[in-house]
Amino acid sequence: MTFGEWSLEPSEILPVLLLTTLYWVRTRELAARGRPVAAARRVSFYSGMFVGLISLVSPIDWLGENRLLWVHMVQHLMLGDLAPLLVVLGCTGPVLRPLLAIRWLRFARALMHPLVALPLWSVSLCVWHLPFLYQAALAHSGIHALEHACFAITGGFMWAAVLEPLPGPVWFGNGYKALYTLAIRGVGTAVANVFIWD
Repeated sequence: MTFGEWSLEPSEILPVLLLTTLYWVRTRELAARGRPVAAARRVSFYSGMFVGLISLVSPIDWLGENRLLWVHMVQHLMLGDLAPLLVVLGCTGPVLRPLLAIRWLRFARALMHPLVALPLWSVSLCVWHLPFLYQAALAHSGIHALEHACFAITGGFMWAAVLEPLPGPVWFGNGYKALYTLAIRGVGTAVANVFIWD
């Protein structure tokens, strides 16, 4: 549903509201047990969810898909980079523990490994910009919502490898993290250049 140039697509709004509510409930539980999540972390998480939501429902989405390529790229940076970064900054081991206790979500920890997370994020970014998938996302709201979910989820794993809300591999120190971050920027720049010069 579109209201002016604002989009109220339930398939994109409801997951954001659900995750925000679950985080709020979990942080209240931890506070009640005397293990509060720092205010800066909570602000970061809610800011990340807000950035993600704005990128989905505001005129940024409409302009990016219908008018201006650079706005489209900004939207994808918000969804796959900035929002996940802020959300991951808001997470801690105790916050994530109930999710990772669910048997079918335990594999998510492996997806936070840097040698898995970076290729996964890179493939998601590149594949969704292939012409046939790009056009399919423009034509079908369900595919468009899946594209956005892939950007946000793989972006979360990508940043979790660097920020380590859960302990990462011992060998992945600051030097490797700097190279990893440069690789992220390299992939994003390459995709943007393909679009600009295509």
